Amino acid sequence: VQLQASGGGLVQTGGSLRLSCVASGRTFHNYVMGWFRQAPGKEREYVAGISWGGGSTYYADSGKGRFTIYRDNAKNTVYLQMDSLSPEDTAIYYCAADPYIRSLATYEAAAWNHWGQGTQVTVSS
Repeated sequence: VQLQASGGGLVQTGGSLRLSCVASGRTFHNYVMGWFRQAPGKEREYVAGISWGGGSTYYADSGKGRFTIYRDNAKNTVYLQMDSLSPEDTAIYYCAADPYIRSLATYEAAAWNHWGQGTQVTVSS
């Protein structure tokens, strides 16, 4: 599967953004989807994950209560709605996919085999 992320941009503190990740192919519904982010000089960090059908979601502490992950399998798209953004959320955001992820609490980037190209999110103070 090939992934194309979009929706990043510049936003002020407290603002919102919605990221999208469109997948190619007809087997999108077989993939667990996730969002990661990477700030300059830091390791790639897990943000959120969603199960094949969208019925289960998981959030790392960084996004709990502020971010919402959801998917539309008919559109081969996964979204990350980000609210109450702060400068600490500034990073490149990547979508990831894998058909064999067993736990949505899979923080290790190496466990996810398919990646989008990333979209920059910048939050100004």
